[in-house]
Amino acid sequence: MARHWAGWIAVALSTIITCFWAFWGIIENFHEGWYFASWLSNVGLMLAQYLSPMLLFMGVTLLSIYWPTAGAVLHVVLALFAAWFFNAQSNPISLLFTLPLIGLGALYWYGRPRPRALAAALAVALPLLTLTLSGISPALRVSQRIDDGNLQARLVEGNGTALIWAPDGPGWPRKGMNWFEAGEACRTLSDDGLSTAAAPQGIWRLPAVDEAVQAMASHGRNSGGVWDPEKAQAAYETTPDKESPLWNTHSQVIYWWTATEADEETAYIIVYDGRVWTRTKSLSQDYLGFRCVKEP
Repeated sequence: MARHWAGWIAVALSTIITCFWAFWGIIENFHEGWYFASWLSNVGLMLAQYLSPMLLFMGVTLLSIYWPTAGAVLHVVLALFAAWFFNAQSNPISLLFTLPLIGLGALYWYGRPRPRALAAALAVALPLLTLTLSGISPALRVSQRIDDGNLQARLVEGNGTALIWAPDGPGWPRKGMNWFEAGEACRTLSDDGLSTAAAPQGIWRLPAVDEAVQAMASHGRNSGGVWDPEKAQAAYETTPDKESPLWNTHSQVIYWWTATEADEETAYIIVYDGRVWTRTKSLSQDYLGFRCVKEP
């Protein structure tokens, strides 16, 4: 009986972990992924990057249910990999991954869940159910995005602001760079926004955080954004989205730098859904880009 309960505890814990990865993976897939024009490319990215932890843990769980000894050994191998990956000697957070894996390995080594078919069915069905329920809303949102295909310079007016946003190119790149590089790119951008010069031109600039908040839109309508500088928070009448005319739906960039500094080390960035965060100015990530603006 003890081995029976130990086995079911192991299956329950593994299923909870797999459900977590299912939830996280599908949410992140439709938040920062799903930007290719090709449906097959989007599915490939989803499986390879966002759902791979869920699929991996599901596979390890099924192996452990039917072949407990091999599953236990595999859990220990994964724990050693996590310790190496997170540099366990200098990073205590690695214990959050290594210790649970070793504990699960011990439970599978000793435990024997019965009936195995029921354990396996739950280990597969519950994560898939989590994935489906969590993915319905973001999938619908992404499928309804407006993309007019116009990546030229755009005059965006409304909600107390009127700015020309740079066209696709050096003033609106499809890859990320840090805050200093973004500011320099805007300062040296030519009047048509299609090239940069060796010296500052003084035409384009990064938008201030309040300007970016005020310009955010959804389904062709301004979202009514208001920036509260005292609370450092943005509020909207409707939630913005990654849509024309501001955002390129087929770019992996989902965050933009703003010109507004929070302090000497950090500046504000804005997400396509309107949220505003602070990030270290030297941070450079593929998903963190910018779009220059100029006066009409």
